[in-house]
Amino acid sequence: MNLLRAWLAGLPAYLWSGWGAIASLCLLLAAWEAVSLAYGPLVMPDPRAAFATLWGLIDSGAAWPELAATARRALTGYALSVVAGSVLGLVAGLSMTASMMARPLVTVLMGTPPIAWLVLAMLWFGASDGTPVFTVFVASFPVIFIGALQGTRTLDNQLHGMAAAFRLPRRMMLTDVYLPHVVSYLFPAWIAALGTAWKVVVMAELLATQDGVGAALAVSRSHLDTAATMGWIAAVVGLLLAVEYLVLEPIKREVERWREQGA
Repeated sequence: MNLLRAWLAGLPAYLWSGWGAIASLCLLLAAWEAVSLAYGPLVMPDPRAAFATLWGLIDSGAAWPELAATARRALTGYALSVVAGSVLGLVAGLSMTASMMARPLVTVLMGTPPIAWLVLAMLWFGASDGTPVFTVFVASFPVIFIGALQGTRTLDNQLHGMAAAFRLPRRMMLTDVYLPHVVSYLFPAWIAALGTAWKVVVMAELLATQDGVGAALAVSRSHLDTAATMGWIAAVVGLLLAVEYLVLEPIKREVERWREQGA
């Protein structure tokens, strides 16, 4: 209950701090409008037409199943990559040998195009949820693994020695020394991987599934419906922003409250 009250008390300040993000979105909409005026609605419909089309899909109920399918696949693959990448990266960071052995493997994973993994996933899983989930997992895993690895390897040994000299309890050593440093590397990796997950899942759906935003984009492409295409893109990007700013960012602020206390 106290945590909920603290979160609600800090909500106005958090919302006010998002004015920069709102300003950047307004600039993006202005650029979108300018491109539409320059090239015409066939190439790029204006934002009003795209959002009107999207609202029609939402009002008719056609948008929610597609968005839910995309979110389910993206978040499933993303959650698996967060757990596996964070745990394995932290474990590998504890050993120099494990770190050196893991780096080439991670480089291979990061260097392999997601489309290659998608083709393999289509052969292995067919037109099922396994194809986009697996592709999202493989694309997001190395980003999180590297973040966790770097967070562990860059821990300040002098700070660790000082904490040991003062005989800091293990619990305080974990929460006040290790966790803040590792989290400062993990959260940027999680957010970057979230964006990767959203891009990859739509691509996978476009080629491998019969539902989801990717499949809807394939239909709008076949109909040469640019307004519907931009509407679906706006919907999936809006869903991504909602997950990042309404879920991940508040958690990040709460965990990194020590920065404000130390300032």
